[in-house]
Amino acid sequence: MDRRSFLRAAVVGTSAAALGFSVTRQAIAYPAQTGPSPYGPLRTADANGIQLPAGFTSRVIARSLRTVPGTGHVWHSAPDGGACFSDGDGWIYVSNSEIPLLGGVGAVKFDGNARIVDAYPILSGTSLNCAGGATPWNTWLSCEEHDLGYTWETDPWGGKAPVRRRAMGRFKHEAAACDPVRKVVYQTEDTSDGCFYRFVPTVWPDLSAGTLQVLVDSAGSLSWMDVPDPDGVPTPTMKQVSGAKLFNGGEGAYYTNDKCFFTTKGDNKVWAYDAAANTLSTVYDDDSTSNPPLTGVDNITGDTHVGDLYVAEDGGNMEICVITPDDIVAPFLRVTGQSDSELCGVAFNPAGDRLYFSSQRGTWGLPIGGITYEITGPFRTSR
Repeated sequence: MDRRSFLRAAVVGTSAAALGFSVTRQAIAYPAQTGPSPYGPLRTADANGIQLPAGFTSRVIARSLRTVPGTGHVWHSAPDGGACFSDGDGWIYVSNSEIPLLGGVGAVKFDGNARIVDAYPILSGTSLNCAGGATPWNTWLSCEEHDLGYTWETDPWGGKAPVRRRAMGRFKHEAAACDPVRKVVYQTEDTSDGCFYRFVPTVWPDLSAGTLQVLVDSAGSLSWMDVPDPDGVPTPTMKQVSGAKLFNGGEGAYYTNDKCFFTTKGDNKVWAYDAAANTLSTVYDDDSTSNPPLTGVDNITGDTHVGDLYVAEDGGNMEICVITPDDIVAPFLRVTGQSDSELCGVAFNPAGDRLYFSSQRGTWGLPIGGITYEITGPFRTSR
């Protein structure tokens, strides 16, 4: 039996209930330890092959190379990073396509009753669009994951043409997360010796011009240094600043309340950069966790009610795990019968009662077999 079929008691000595809770998500005992999920154990797989806690259900929203139900739009291959945007009583879910040369972004529009009312492309002809990030001004930053990749700013409604944001740097982009307090955009880099960047626009929130900086660690003291040549030619962007702190395979990023949480798949860690304190902490490390349930950390998001983090796996046993504010990590869902795929694109709708994600290669184990899901159920709004 898989070692992660069991939920262990937490290795946390202080009661979270006794300490109270704030949406600012105060850590109690980084790194998180294996423990019981706030939603209880996973039940038998449903008709879609997904194991969920009691009270939760799944539905398929779209499948690669098939028409999105109720629309004329064919869903893209290899769905990856995604996000939701408010649209009146409804919302829009956008999803990247991690396909070489034929990548881009697709969107699905829902009404207030979660019915699909439209689907359409908002970016096409780009390459290996992996993750990205939503902006406070309701655009989607779609990031190309190759050595000279760009960040593209797109319109979730499809009314405005996408714009290449060259000033944000050319490198193996993964994810982006906006910090409206410091008026910067954090960016991760998916390579074994990648950097953690921030882009400082000349005029917020105009991303057409600004300064690209990289995080530097000097004997434990963190600082931000300008990247001399964000174009990355002839010297790769990550090699231009001496002392830049290196990360092993930067993946998803999510900002909330002065903290940018991001993941590194190469060493299975979740990090928290505290921008107010200018400190870096390890939220999760499978080497420091008893019977770790989370492997192949990838895309990350959070809920807006209690501060839970949700981390998707690229590898492991195809789970999305929850990391609670009292630093317990446990499986939230598991996808069965798709061991040759990866989970990505985790995002809540604006109300926080529906979670979207994709299995990039689905049951076929091929990019053309991608499946995008919606999870509905009693997501917690208090503790």
